[in-house]
Amino acid sequence: MPGPSSPLSSPTALRSPLLSPEAKIPVTDEPEKLYIDHMLQKYCGEFGAYQLKHFVLTSLAWALEAFHTMIMIFADREPDWRCSGPGCSPAATSVCGLDEDVWQWSSGTGSSTVSEWGLICGEKYKVGLVQALFFGGCMIGAGIFGHLSDSKLGRKGSLTLVCILNAIFGCLTAFSPNYWIYVLLRFLTGFSTGGVGLCSFVLATEPIGPSKRGIAGMSTFYFFSGGIAVLSGIAYIFQTWRSLYIAASIPSILFLFIIIPFVSESPRWYLVRGRSNDALKIMRDIAKSNGKYLPDNVSLAMDDDKESTDTSDKEGSIDDKEAVTGSILDVLKSPLTRLRLFLTVAISFSSSIVYYGLSLNVVNLDTNLYLTVLVNAVAEMPAFLLTAILLDKYGRKPLAIGTQWFSGLFCLAGSLMARNGPWKVVRMVCGVLGIFGMAGTYNLLFIYTMELFPTVVRNAALGCATQAAQMGAILAPFVVVLGGGIPFAVFGVCGVLGGILTFYLPETLHKPLYDTMAGMAVGEI
Repeated sequence: MPGPSSPLSSPTALRSPLLSPEAKIPVTDEPEKLYIDHMLQKYCGEFGAYQLKHFVLTSLAWALEAFHTMIMIFADREPDWRCSGPGCSPAATSVCGLDEDVWQWSSGTGSSTVSEWGLICGEKYKVGLVQALFFGGCMIGAGIFGHLSDSKLGRKGSLTLVCILNAIFGCLTAFSPNYWIYVLLRFLTGFSTGGVGLCSFVLATEPIGPSKRGIAGMSTFYFFSGGIAVLSGIAYIFQTWRSLYIAASIPSILFLFIIIPFVSESPRWYLVRGRSNDALKIMRDIAKSNGKYLPDNVSLAMDDDKESTDTSDKEGSIDDKEAVTGSILDVLKSPLTRLRLFLTVAISFSSSIVYYGLSLNVVNLDTNLYLTVLVNAVAEMPAFLLTAILLDKYGRKPLAIGTQWFSGLFCLAGSLMARNGPWKVVRMVCGVLGIFGMAGTYNLLFIYTMELFPTVVRNAALGCATQAAQMGAILAPFVVVLGGGIPFAVFGVCGVLGGILTFYLPETLHKPLYDTMAGMAVGEI
């Protein structure tokens, strides 16, 4: 207790302010500009209830892509056949050379397109042709929808459009009167399917904070593999190819009416399109859903705003301003992004040959088709888990190299195994391990490519990489029809070569998601 002589006991002292006039109370309402990544980290939360719901709903589109892509394994398969008349030896391994009246399809002519339209022997190339043209449509669609999702339509608008087209073309395919109409409709389905994955991936991952984005991005492919697994069950139930196309297209319709209304546009797209108020509204929704609070004095900034900082800015909140645009030409003009684009295109091309080739090559393994497709789909899932665990520990680059080489070496081993006899099982195991490694690569490439390019050109660059992947997928069916050990040998070489090319890409671990080309140029110095 202060004594009677204490300075605090005097009337003057009691009337004096506790703080001197020079002492300033910190101003708490000073305007603050933040980049989206920093705002997520500081106020909104990097991966809370909002991001989890948004991520799951958006990533369900990957299952739709799996349905429309892998349906060819069942719809275009060559069914079993049996002898039905004299002149047909039970020991015959092929119907080629046999009269049409001495054999018949075991499951009827409507079980697949091959049995209905006689795509065997000299017509067998037509199976590879329709599958290749589907991926050709994917290649074109990836480029177009990649551009549209960066520009006018946005991520959500583009995803909505491709799902509408998928539902329409998928259902119409079931009513194809002949082979060439079937080819046209599969090409159109591929056109729309090419935009599903890239629009879904970017839309699902852009609202997620930097420390959680890698593992979340690696988790998107669970939905693709899960879609393949579910498709094998659907195909087992719907044994005719026409009914299978209807059953596989209905989920796209359900997605449009049940899922899309609950999905939000990307705040990053709003920001670069000059709609910063819309972007900020979504950021407030994220904070509220995550149980956080975003102060009223905080506003958004882009990484090319020279007056923006990570703390404060005297100008206050930024209102809607002119959109910042970019195209694939900007990527090619910049030495920084040009090499990245060429490398990601080449790596996507080689890895796609392996991934889709191994998926389609199940028809050459002489095993139960439904079970083998299911096993391959399940085998992919541990690869996603393993790469997700190791992604932020070892980085994108070492993991991409390792998974490609892992797949390539097992494919090369599979090419040396005999197709029949006891080595058949070993050959199948090599295929499963090959797809295990390449599934990890294929998944990783999406998050890796996304981080290599800024928001204004992200989907355009990802679209180019996806186009290259579709070019690889176009070649895959023709490699598969060669049979023997050739497909495995080709897949092995592609895996090893892709790993070598990855050496020349930069590491993106702990790097920010840049908004503009100028912002990336400054940040990478």
